[in-house]
Amino acid sequence: MKKSKYIMLLSTAALFTVAACSKKEEKAVAETPEKFVMTDQMYSTSTFADATEEVAQNEIRLFGKVSAENNNISQVFPAVGGNVIAIKAELGDYVQQGQLLASVRSSEIAGFQSQASDAEANLSIAERNLQSVKDMYDGKLASEKELVMAQKELDKAKAEQRRMGEVNQIYKLKGGSVYNLYAPISGYIVSKDISPNEMLSSNRDEAVFTIAKLDRVWVLANVNEGDLNKIKVGQEVGIRTIAYPDRDITGKIDKIFNVIDPDTRAAKALISVPNADVALKPEMNATVTVHFADDKKFVTVPSEAVVFDKSKNFVMVYKGKDNIETREVTVYRALDKKTYIATGLQAGEKVIVKNNLLIYDAIND
Repeated sequence: MKKSKYIMLLSTAALFTVAACSKKEEKAVAETPEKFVMTDQMYSTSTFADATEEVAQNEIRLFGKVSAENNNISQVFPAVGGNVIAIKAELGDYVQQGQLLASVRSSEIAGFQSQASDAEANLSIAERNLQSVKDMYDGKLASEKELVMAQKELDKAKAEQRRMGEVNQIYKLKGGSVYNLYAPISGYIVSKDISPNEMLSSNRDEAVFTIAKLDRVWVLANVNEGDLNKIKVGQEVGIRTIAYPDRDITGKIDKIFNVIDPDTRAAKALISVPNADVALKPEMNATVTVHFADDKKFVTVPSEAVVFDKSKNFVMVYKGKDNIETREVTVYRALDKKTYIATGLQAGEKVIVKNNLLIYDAIND
């Protein structure tokens, strides 16, 4: 009986041992991570880039505003004083050269019309008087001096008639007392300082309309005094605006003004920018990024290829669908589109750009 109990105890212990070993084996199998293999679908939607070696680029960010080009601006001043009776164009309108902008009723214009009529009348009188003197001179009834005087009176009348004709042409007078203001160039009205029924002064200093062509504009950026040695004419720049945050606008520095604003301690850099679609408008705020080169070369990858996690930087090095390595790197400088790597990556190695974060999480979580 004792022997039978002993055998049963041994059998039970053996069963527990076998069960324990089985659980350990299952746990070991469960703890062995499966190797990550990129699927064909993920591979087709991923993008890759070869690490290259380039001279590192640096950048400075400047802030400024969009402005119309000075050479493409025309201001309209009232040549005479008077009462504004009609306005035919508003701020922001596109106008053609010669288009009517506003009409002013002016006593000065009425005076010009009277002077023009007087000049025509005096010319007719002078012509008839000269003919009469010539006839009398031929009949020995007038002296040569009288003939010369009559000719001078005619010349004087012709000069006055030409002067009034030029006045009419300048003011585009068409009779009556109304003076019309016309657009001197085609463009957009960027400033308007005239109202209906307003009394305009003939010696006004401010323009009533400012018209600008906007197919090319300036970006005037402030350059801090400490950055002047890094900014040069001809440097390439990138321009961003609040209105178009995702639009890449490029240009070059055309001019750096040799004047420091005493209040801001900054100079102005002028960038001329094509603007065929008139997306950039005067007074828009703009951020200007100026690029310039360092004197050292670094391994370079797209900035999207770098994963920042746990206060470290990583790239996913691609060697095959079943051979992807998480590589820690040291970043020398990160720009919007490029990141320069100091250590951890060699030129020629391939890194994953699109889907790199998904793959990083799949491998390292």
